[in-house]
Amino acid sequence: MMTALATVIDVASRSGKLVVKVSCEQQTSCNHCKSQKSCGTGMVSKALGNKSHEWQLDSDQLAQAGKSLKAGQIVEIGLPEKSLVLSALTVYLLPLVAMMLGSLIAQVWLRPLLGGGEGIVIFMFFLFGGVGIYFAKPLTDWLETKVGREVSLIRVLGQPIC
Repeated sequence: MMTALATVIDVASRSGKLVVKVSCEQQTSCNHCKSQKSCGTGMVSKALGNKSHEWQLDSDQLAQAGKSLKAGQIVEIGLPEKSLVLSALTVYLLPLVAMMLGSLIAQVWLRPLLGGGEGIVIFMFFLFGGVGIYFAKPLTDWLETKVGREVSLIRVLGQPIC
């Protein structure tokens, strides 16, 4: 299980259950890298800024910590590694496998059938890549909601230093 620091946004009680909404800012390692000025990823990271993720925790473990939880507090949350890795694999590998499949279909079947050149292979490469991206988006959204259900509160750390 991976851990991250999150800020409590809201604490509410719904139908006898305590619901805590937390926000966690996505962090990259670009700020600590020596070559961030010449790296494309570092430049994009600076331009786009950090992304913030929000989750709701509503389990029995919050019953004890919930009495002391207040908005603005810093907590440590646990994130399931399996779902996060599966989401990353989906984003990167599904379009790539789709592109290779489209190229293979075009090279082996369509090109001889139509008597065309490499243009049909290139076209199918991009077409299947787009289809892979199209199907990767809802799949990663589903995986993200699954991760949201598996996020757990590890400990309450306290108030932020401002």
